Amino acid sequence: MNYHDLLAFYGTLDRSYFIDNENKKYAHMDQALPIGHEQTISQPSLVLKMTEELNPDKTCKVLEIGTGSGYQTALLAEFSQTVFTMERIKELSEKAMERLGKLGYSNIFFAIGDGSEGWKEHAPYDRIMVTAAAEKIPDELVNQLKPGGRMIIPVGPQGNQELKLITKDSDGTMHDETLLRVTFVEMKGKYGWESSAKKDK
Repeated sequence: MNYHDLLAFYGTLDRSYFIDNENKKYAHMDQALPIGHEQTISQPSLVLKMTEELNPDKTCKVLEIGTGSGYQTALLAEFSQTVFTMERIKELSEKAMERLGKLGYSNIFFAIGDGSEGWKEHAPYDRIMVTAAAEKIPDELVNQLKPGGRMIIPVGPQGNQELKLITKDSDGTMHDETLLRVTFVEMKGKYGWESSAKKDK
């Protein structure tokens, strides 16, 4: 992926198109905004950074965990061969599908369900983008990442996570690098904070 091409497309992508509530008027601001269902659309600069670090190209099959509004999905679809995106909230998934369809994307495949365990049917993936914070790195997602692949995922407790770049060598050895501190909504399922709290009780 050419960074200048990414930056140019990012500059043309109207964030307000992906917000359909009272926060639409704040779409130009570089901050996360609520989109309903206790979910948010991430700040644009972070979406840009995550896409840059994931570094997809037109040969890549990408898994996205957390479709949300579809804003991040559009960036992935523009620079990838195919995107498989999972969202646990049906209404958000359906709205994103409609928006992205109107933008002309035909290389995105949608599923409604718990993305913490990935989408095994289409694995392995060249790239995995996770837009919800996990208490720890999900083994299932690592297993679904191809050798030579890259995964971006926020990991850590509520309100204070590390944005991780996970890479896998050709022999399957995993490496992780912390890119920056972030705050994301919780990944539900067995890798969420709530499930960890229940285990401790």
